[in-house]
Amino acid sequence: MSATSPPRTALAVIGGLWTVFFFLGMSPGYYTPALSNILGTRGLGSDWVAYAFLVGPVAALISPLIVGSIADNRFAAQKVFAVIGMASAVLLASAFAALERFESPYVFLGLFAAASVVAAPMWSMVASISMVHLRSGEREFPVVRLGGTLGWMAAGVLTSFVFLFEGSIKAGYAAAITRFIGAAFAFLLPNTPPVGNSRSLRTMLGLDAFRLLRERDHLVFFSVTALLSIPLAVFFMHTPMHLTALGNTAPSATMTIGQISEIAAMLLMSVVMSRFRVKTVLMFAVALSALRYGLFAISGSTGNAVWLVGGIALHGLCYTLYFITGQLFLDRRVDPSMRTQAQGLLTLVNNGIGSVVGTIFGKFLYDYAVLNGNGGWATYWWVQTALIAICLPVLWFFYHGVVAKPAEPVAELDK
Repeated sequence: MSATSPPRTALAVIGGLWTVFFFLGMSPGYYTPALSNILGTRGLGSDWVAYAFLVGPVAALISPLIVGSIADNRFAAQKVFAVIGMASAVLLASAFAALERFESPYVFLGLFAAASVVAAPMWSMVASISMVHLRSGEREFPVVRLGGTLGWMAAGVLTSFVFLFEGSIKAGYAAAITRFIGAAFAFLLPNTPPVGNSRSLRTMLGLDAFRLLRERDHLVFFSVTALLSIPLAVFFMHTPMHLTALGNTAPSATMTIGQISEIAAMLLMSVVMSRFRVKTVLMFAVALSALRYGLFAISGSTGNAVWLVGGIALHGLCYTLYFITGQLFLDRRVDPSMRTQAQGLLTLVNNGIGSVVGTIFGKFLYDYAVLNGNGGWATYWWVQTALIAICLPVLWFFYHGVVAKPAEPVAELDK
């Protein structure tokens, strides 16, 4: 091993983190791509679909920073993760049970919202736990994060071809069971004690994380993330509906095609991060995202599902290059006592602010373009493409990056 190569993390630690990511990814993989069709089979139209997809983003506005602060300052992160995961699993099962009993849709939404509020910090927390224990984050984090991708893919295949859960409430039950197992497994992860010791109300509410926005590149990154997340919010909400409209009978399985490119991107992340600046990677990811939605628009114009599937195939590559790069970027440049809160702020901006706006706007645009026949799916996706394209000049002009010293290798640029 060379002097510059960091020691490898123990396989038991990598395996444990990978397993938790696998179950964490499998849980929403069961119900998220199928949710639109599940609600449709219960007689709930596009309004209720929008409400259901809005629940998660609103939840991400509430809990990630607070729970992240608790993990940074009060309790061991792996224990907090396990507790909130098991609690959210019970709430999720209760939500789908209410839907199965044909209770008021508001009962389903209330329980679904509660499950989402409790579960919202889970992705950012396990990412933060991983960064603490992995000796080489850039090389090893994409490997453990790959577990989440494979879990999502496995759920999609099981839903469509094994359990035949398309449009079935049982997909929700499978998601709840899977989440509970993954959360319980987190008790076996290495201890991750709090690094901070603040007890102020501001800290406990997670408001310290907003201090990160005082730094120019942080502000640009979080702003672009919020804007990019607006069109991203409708990917799982309306793409399966577009697939169904084009005659696809297994939309959940088809949506997993996007995870194939995500696997490739995860495996290449260590090479990408060592050879290219963060700014370059982020801009490439945004440009590729615009191309992806452009392919969706062409599918809407031609009625050819091949273009839509081609765009879906790019999803994992776009997501990984932007958001995994962003997580590594934050880990490099944020004080250790703020790591979990920084990842929580990313969740708030991505799954919260951007997704709330995106879901509301997407519902309005869908009704206008698709339901009311004003350009159909083509207009719908071209507008979303334009929103993504706006991110490119913002990154180009306003993101600076850290200037490396002359003696530093290129791999250390833009830390």
